[in-house]
Amino acid sequence: MQLIEINKTLYRKRLNIVIVSFIATLLFLSLGLSSLIISFFGDLVIENSAGEMEVNNFRYNILGVVLALSACAAVLHQVKDKLFFKEIYYVWNLKQLHNKIYRKINKIKLAAKSEDVNALIILNFYYHSRKQVYLLDDNTLTFPELEKDIRQLEELTSTLNLTISLSQFDESLLFQY
Repeated sequence: MQLIEINKTLYRKRLNIVIVSFIATLLFLSLGLSSLIISFFGDLVIENSAGEMEVNNFRYNILGVVLALSACAAVLHQVKDKLFFKEIYYVWNLKQLHNKIYRKINKIKLAAKSEDVNALIILNFYYHSRKQVYLLDDNTLTFPELEKDIRQLEELTSTLNLTISLSQFDESLLFQY
């Protein structure tokens, strides 16, 4: 995966539209489907702990939510390749890649200390891609620590007389760790 420039304003605008649309659709579909299912199969009368009879349609409500969530996920899967979702899907994939790297980060950092070039390439990509995501998401809390990590990596590569670039990264490099 290669890093691409993202227009932050456009990304945030489209992401907010998708989030609000997803939540509203999930809400209305959940309520509608739950009501529809209850109208066909509901009115299950059970006896509560006090010996009183009460109506319990909890399982039908859960079924409505699960069906609505499945429908929303299916729609998002269908439209993920549309131009409107380009930035959102790119950042989502980047975050998935961050998770893959994070699961192996201790081994990668250990290999980087022993001057493993592939580990240095992975760390370079990881730090710079996280920086991009942090800037897009306005995550400034851990930004100074990330900047420090980037500086330390640059110092290490310069002392080793190595030149590494973001274009050298390939996800297949992760398989060796």
